[in-house]
Amino acid sequence: YGVIYVVTKMGLLFVYDLETATAIYRNKVSNDPVFLACDSPSTGGVYAVNRRGQVLLLNLNEPAVVPFISGQLNNVSLALQVAVRGGLPGAESLVKPKFEQLFAAGDIKGAAECAADSPKGILRNPETIARFKAIPQQPGAAPPLLQYFGICLQRGVLNKVEGVELARLVLAQNKKQLLDTWMAEDKIECSEELGDLLQSVDADMALRVYIKAKANTKVVAALAARGEFEKMGKYCEMADYKPDYSYLLQSTLMSNPQGAVTIALQVSKMEPPPLDFNTVADLFLQRNMIREATSFLLDVLKEDREDQAAMQTKVLEINLVTFPNVADAILGQGKLTHYDRPRIAQLCEKAGLYMRALEHYTDVSDLKRCCVNTHSIDPQALLEWFGTLSREWALDCIKELLVSNPRQNLQIIVNVCKEYTEQIGADSILKLLEDHNSSEGMFFYLGALVATSTEPDHHQKYIEAAAKTGQIKEVERITRESEHYDPEKAKVFLMEAKLPDARPLINVCDRFDMVGDLTTFLYQNKMLRYIEGYVQKVNPSNSPQVVGALLDLECDDDFVQNLILSVRSLLPIGPLVEEVSKRNRLKMLTPFLENLVAEGSTNSDVHNALGMILIDSNTNPEHFLTTNEYYDSKVVGKYCEKRDPNLACVAYKRGNCDLELVEVTNKNSLFKLQSRYVVERMDADLWEHVLAEDNPNRRQLIDQVVSTALPESKNPEQVSVTVKAFMTAEMPQELIELLEKIVIQNSAFSNNPNLQNLLILTAIKADTTRVMDYINRLDAFNGPEVGEIAVGNELYEEAFAIFKKFDLHVDAMKVLLENLENLERGEEYANKVDLPEVWSQLAKAYLSQDMVSAAVAAYIKAQDTSDHLAVIDVANKANDFDSMVKYLVMVRKKVKEAKVDSELCYAYAKTNALAELEEFITQPNAAKLDGVGDRCFDEGLYEAAKVLFSTCSNWGKLASTLVKLHKYSEAVDAARKANHTRTWKEICFACVEEGEFRLAQLCALNIIVNADELEEVSEYYQVRGRYEELLSLMEAGVGLEKAHMGIFTELGILYAKFKPEKLMEHLKLFSTRINIPKLIRACEEMQAWKELSFLYIAYDEYDNAAGVMMAHPDAWEHMGFKDVCVKVANLEIYYKALDFYLEDHPTQLNDLLTVLTPRIDHSRVVALMRQANHLPLIKPYLQAVQNTNLVAVNDAVNELCLEEEDFDSLRTSIDTYDNFDQMSLANKCEKHELLEFRRIAGFLYQKNHKWTKSVELSKKDGLFKDAMEAASMSGDKDIAGELLQFFIEQENKECFAAMLYNCYDLLKPDEVLEIAWMKGLMEYTMPYMIQVMKDYTNKVDVLVEDKKDRNHEKAAQEKEAVEQQMNQNMYAQLLPAALPAPGMETTGGMNNPGMYAQPGMAPGMNGGMQYGGY
Repeated sequence: YGVIYVVTKMGLLFVYDLETATAIYRNKVSNDPVFLACDSPSTGGVYAVNRRGQVLLLNLNEPAVVPFISGQLNNVSLALQVAVRGGLPGAESLVKPKFEQLFAAGDIKGAAECAADSPKGILRNPETIARFKAIPQQPGAAPPLLQYFGICLQRGVLNKVEGVELARLVLAQNKKQLLDTWMAEDKIECSEELGDLLQSVDADMALRVYIKAKANTKVVAALAARGEFEKMGKYCEMADYKPDYSYLLQSTLMSNPQGAVTIALQVSKMEPPPLDFNTVADLFLQRNMIREATSFLLDVLKEDREDQAAMQTKVLEINLVTFPNVADAILGQGKLTHYDRPRIAQLCEKAGLYMRALEHYTDVSDLKRCCVNTHSIDPQALLEWFGTLSREWALDCIKELLVSNPRQNLQIIVNVCKEYTEQIGADSILKLLEDHNSSEGMFFYLGALVATSTEPDHHQKYIEAAAKTGQIKEVERITRESEHYDPEKAKVFLMEAKLPDARPLINVCDRFDMVGDLTTFLYQNKMLRYIEGYVQKVNPSNSPQVVGALLDLECDDDFVQNLILSVRSLLPIGPLVEEVSKRNRLKMLTPFLENLVAEGSTNSDVHNALGMILIDSNTNPEHFLTTNEYYDSKVVGKYCEKRDPNLACVAYKRGNCDLELVEVTNKNSLFKLQSRYVVERMDADLWEHVLAEDNPNRRQLIDQVVSTALPESKNPEQVSVTVKAFMTAEMPQELIELLEKIVIQNSAFSNNPNLQNLLILTAIKADTTRVMDYINRLDAFNGPEVGEIAVGNELYEEAFAIFKKFDLHVDAMKVLLENLENLERGEEYANKVDLPEVWSQLAKAYLSQDMVSAAVAAYIKAQDTSDHLAVIDVANKANDFDSMVKYLVMVRKKVKEAKVDSELCYAYAKTNALAELEEFITQPNAAKLDGVGDRCFDEGLYEAAKVLFSTCSNWGKLASTLVKLHKYSEAVDAARKANHTRTWKEICFACVEEGEFRLAQLCALNIIVNADELEEVSEYYQVRGRYEELLSLMEAGVGLEKAHMGIFTELGILYAKFKPEKLMEHLKLFSTRINIPKLIRACEEMQAWKELSFLYIAYDEYDNAAGVMMAHPDAWEHMGFKDVCVKVANLEIYYKALDFYLEDHPTQLNDLLTVLTPRIDHSRVVALMRQANHLPLIKPYLQAVQNTNLVAVNDAVNELCLEEEDFDSLRTSIDTYDNFDQMSLANKCEKHELLEFRRIAGFLYQKNHKWTKSVELSKKDGLFKDAMEAASMSGDKDIAGELLQFFIEQENKECFAAMLYNCYDLLKPDEVLEIAWMKGLMEYTMPYMIQVMKDYTNKVDVLVEDKKDRNHEKAAQEKEAVEQQMNQNMYAQLLPAALPAPGMETTGGMNNPGMYAQPGMAPGMNGGMQYGGY
């Protein structure tokens, strides 16, 4: 509104105009102080809250503001400004005269501005526009109406009427672009009339106007006319508008059928749909719009719901009747499933859609009737349809097709049978075709079936069908390629069919080895040319069988020979010879065979046949067998076995047929011939065969080999192979016999080393008694190898003789020492040969027997140092160090090794040759003195160890050695040089054991600076009870430069154990250098509680410190405990501390509570003290914390005041702190014997609005003033009346008069006057009655003044009405009537404030404001 509200604390409201700072209004709006105010943006006012809790809303009373300012304030210009600025009513009577004045003066611009700025646009109406339009245009000036519109445009937006008039004016001048600009800038308020005006000029602009004007009907019609149906749907959804779709659809059908479809689809998507789908479809069908209806219905039915079955049937019916192809496409999509299928099936059949009819019929008779129309059905679709039928129905339909038109339907029948063989069954199909004599059907069906079928019957029937249909080539192919027909059945059928082409029969007989039957059939049927063709082109390899069959049929020899010659090289000779030989007609082949040989044939079968013919005719067969190189020895030999075994042997020998030759010689006892063959053959496998144990003729063969075959041989290889064969056969006796025959008896192989070796070796294995004889008699054998083999077979004497014979002394000595184990013979043999290597062997033997002295002597003779390590080990084990010294002195001359020098030093030490040892050490040597010294130390040779360690400067070991020698001072010096912890520990512990505590401390100080060793030293002292010495050591260690935390900690532990009186001083001095957790454990074990609490505090473990102090009183100290308590983390410790103080230190409890006040739960403290029955003990604490205003604390303080009968403190507590159980305290005070406590009870009842109880209690105690105050505060007229009656009954006149004063508002004057008159109390009532008369007089005066104001206002209103009626013009009907302010009967009065004054409020300027309280 552009005003300022000023609200004062005392409840005064001031309202000022913001622009001019003119005071508009002032009034008192609240009798109680206002302490808070804020603005109210939604109402343009302010909120104010007073002390009574009232929330006041202060804002302008819009109908009364302008009349108030213009009338009561007499400030017309301000009233206009406020009205224009706030859009307030009541300015019509001010604006209109001004407009009329300007208009009459001819100030067009001023009048236009006045109308444009009129409040709420009261002058911007058609009458004003008509007046401006009626003004004639001045030359050279703009039309007045345009001037008016221009000023209105500058002020803001034109209203609907102005917009329409401006549009007419602009369009008349053909300046539509101006409208575009004003529309873009939102300068014109859109209306339906404006859109209608623009429709014929610019449809797009008209549409935008309709949309802005929310003319939904016009918008929908415009979008529908433009075909923008999607936009139309979005607009309706956005504007929440539901048009008349039925009318819209019918109107669109005439001009835009496709658009109508779009609208219909949009309607179908609405939930719920506004139109019935059938109705919509009928609208299309009534205009014969089949395609549009179909499009709509298909979109509606895309969800395929069961409740849409009728519509599904409908869309199919109309298309089956008019456009069957469309119906076919719809059915093909498969999106509709709930229509009437029988009905659609009939229509499909009538429409010629037989395939669709078949898909819908469910009766087999219907199916059979339709399926025969194959001329109108797609074969592939019909084929797929058959897959949906059962086996029986499929057979019925196939049968129907066969009956109706077998020639035309044959291809379909065959395809169906091929595709569904598994479902229908091949046997059923074949039976059906056979029953209808459909050979062609059988042929075509089986032609596809036999490719995958393995049933012989299928293949046989296919052969028969092909033959019956004249498909000879197919018969020939199937008989040639198929593997599954029955050859016997096929052969019989083909023979019976007597096809003109014999090739199918030839295929069958050739593949299944029925050549004889084939030859017989062809020969008997005079089909000789097929016989010639078969053997020449089909299968020449079967020519022998054909020849045999022809010979059996007594065919002419010339034909047979010509047939053989026609095949020639392709003819298999072997089978031919076999077939002819079976029939004893072999000689007839002689010219043929000789002809082949003459042509250079090397075929073994040809030469075999010739050989057989020569053997049978005995025409020098041996010459043929030895000279011909092409025949097969096995075949010919086998042929000769029964005719002449010798010829068989010749043939077998020629072909190396070993087994056959052995068999024939064994059978005919030709062992000499067999032995010569076997020796000459030199075949290991053959020897293995003939020398096998299961050969019954083995002995005869061996005898012939030993006596005849081998002595005759001059080939060393033959001998070698024979000997190896005997060895392989493991026949040692026979082998010895054989070798003696060859080697010992004079022969060409007597000096053969291998044979001599073999003889001796065989004797070693088979007959050891002959070995020594063979060694002495034979000289060419290999001595070393044979000797080793003899040793391996434990023939040690024979081996010694061999080695000795061949001067192999080392091997001979080895046999003596290792095998015969005879050291005496060994020493004798060594002295005899006197060789170093022999002495070395003997020395090793002595050494293995631990004969150190003898071994050393032998090694010295051999000057052998190779085994010095073994000698050292054995000498050490035998403890023979004297011999070791001698040996090592010899070894050291040749070998420079650390091991040798070290062992020599050790030997000197063991023999106590310290002088030699010192002399040796001073000389250059490679001895490891440290290692030797360690060995001496370990074995107690301390003097020798001292010499060694001193020489190698091993101070640590030297110190240990000196300890063993009890030279402690020298040991300490050595340890100082070594400066090693282990050494210090060793000497320290030894000194402790010997009581050398001074030296021990010197050593220990060097140990304890290492933290890891400190605990061990301490434990060592403690175990031996050396506590004082240990304390002295640790106290000395504290002063070391390298003193670490462990020393201080260990000293603290020792103080805790052995000198507790020094522990606290130690802790205070070195608390920062101590391992506190470790010392804490020690103090717990030793029960040093005071020191333990000190450690916990130092370690910031305040919880544990407090616990220790409470658990062990000797650790408690009040000041320290307070300091600890304020630092603990666990709040429970506070309450444990309170229990502790309550039990042990109750006098200091309040001091502790003072410290803990900010940290503890006061309610819990009160509960603890109440439970312990020591609440009075903490009264100072309770008074100190009562400012927290807690229930428990207040109850406790009040309880203590009650117990102590301190009513002043109790009243102060109640007045100051109100958070306590008031009713409980009131009940306790009510029963108290002291009057002041009962007064407090009455006061508490008043605070809790227990007025009756408070009054009764005050009456009982004679506290009439308190009773009157309670009755007055209650505001209850009944309580006041009862108390007044009580005073009358008690004849307490003074209290009666006081009661009238205190309860003035609660008592009725008539009742008071009646009681006073009846009881004679009129003089006490008179002050009350005077006040009553005063109040009533004031009220009457106010009513009279109010009546006068209303009368004046009514008169002014009537006068104004008369004036308005007289000045009525064309604008009068548009001026709104002024609204009176609330509470006013008429408007414009000066004394009608527009807000209700409270009782007792002084009258003032209150016009134009209103407020209300919450």
